[in-house]
Amino acid sequence: MSNEVRIYSVQVLSEVLSDSLSRLLIDVVADGASIGFLPPLGYQEAAAYWNSVLEDGVVLWIAEKDGIPVGTVQLQLAQKANATHRAEIAKLMVHPSGRRLGIARQLMKAAEEEAVRHNRTLLVLDTRVGDPSNRLYESIGFVEAGVIPNYAQSADGQLHATRYYYKPLNPYSSHS
Repeated sequence: MSNEVRIYSVQVLSEVLSDSLSRLLIDVVADGASIGFLPPLGYQEAAAYWNSVLEDGVVLWIAEKDGIPVGTVQLQLAQKANATHRAEIAKLMVHPSGRRLGIARQLMKAAEEEAVRHNRTLLVLDTRVGDPSNRLYESIGFVEAGVIPNYAQSADGQLHATRYYYKPLNPYSSHS
């Protein structure tokens, strides 16, 4: 096994990739990730999600280690006429076995570079307050816009605050 991670975007999900991403989603949700699903996440629900994710304006990035997807992030390019300058980062996830290897940082860099290629000048995202992702986002230049209390619910019914972030981009540079 190597430590090399390959980051690439996909426009079409094969059955094999959809299966691997479904298993990744199940694993990260079971580990406590707050990405819109509650444990226990069933395979059918995970597969249905992945089979519907690639729509107009969504760019999906995969991090692969030893031929297996260990992380993903989505760049959702705003499609409304008054929003074509911005994009949202969504569903950043890294398998628990692949954490602390810089994979999330690499995925975020790929998504940001893609946003710049699409002349987007603003990135936005949200994450649960207290998650390790807060430190990641702040370390790569995202600025806190505010916190909404009781925004996301966990499997035990507890409500958690969500922190919103933004990051201005320079579309005229090769990387912001």
